[in-house]
Amino acid sequence: MPKSITRSHSRYSREAAALLGALIRAASKERGLSAQELAERAGISRGLLQRIEKGDLKCEIGAAFEAATIVGVRLFDVGAAATGYGNPHEGTLAQQIRETEDKLALLPKSVRKKSESGTR
Repeated sequence: MPKSITRSHSRYSREAAALLGALIRAASKERGLSAQELAERAGISRGLLQRIEKGDLKCEIGAAFEAATIVGVRLFDVGAAATGYGNPHEGTLAQQIRETEDKLALLPKSVRKKSESGTR
């Protein structure tokens, strides 16, 4: 059996996961969805949903994003212009993906550390 890997996470990562979990839980309660209903709609087990809500960093990110999407938790500030919040020049998530890909196309394909002597 493979040895489990112990990872350390930054405080920011732990707090972000806890916040996302709390937002999912609050939004599902506001919508009157039970944990079982939300888990079924997200296609996950109730136990996994509970771990997401507790901010467990070992949960699959796709499952957490799906649960958040179902209850209406905004993962990114995309489309804020429609609600009157955020930057009115922001577009859809697909537009932001394209903009990021365009930016990545201008950057080097890889990053290498320079040698101490200054030559490669």
